[in-house]
Amino acid sequence: MAEQNRHIAFICSKGDLDMAYPALVMGWAALGNGIDVTIFFTFWGMDMIRKSRQDHLEIAPLANTAMKFSMMGVKGVDNAGIPNFMGGLPGMTAFATKLMKDKMEKLGVPTVKEYLEMLVDGGANLYACKMSVDMFDLKKEDMVDGVKAIVTAGDFMDMTEGAQIIFI
Repeated sequence: MAEQNRHIAFICSKGDLDMAYPALVMGWAALGNGIDVTIFFTFWGMDMIRKSRQDHLEIAPLANTAMKFSMMGVKGVDNAGIPNFMGGLPGMTAFATKLMKDKMEKLGVPTVKEYLEMLVDGGANLYACKMSVDMFDLKKEDMVDGVKAIVTAGDFMDMTEGAQIIFI
């Protein structure tokens, strides 16, 4: 009996900048370990593969209880969370997004676009959710190169039978 390669599948349902990276980083690590990778983009996760949105993902501090002042560049208050009212101030989302992108660039972290290109070049399979595509009035032409097809949730389940599935 032939041994099958390990397979991991990610379901990306969030379009925030901080929620885009877990599947990209883990998918890249999996490919590096010889594991087959499939990524299914649904709901707001579709922003990761939409040409018009991919370079405009943001991180909102409003109601983001994990975001700390130290993450925003404020020294000396390592464990203090950003009060909710501050997250709603005009410009806070743009400010938080810029800080995160600047820190990631300084660390040499690839952009979402670069990570997706690396994943496709490495053999990962990218799919868009048919229901989300229909709901958002999208077409395959709206998606970045590398998205293999628009598939139903049932199709995705069939393609990933036996895989570890991680929902993000």
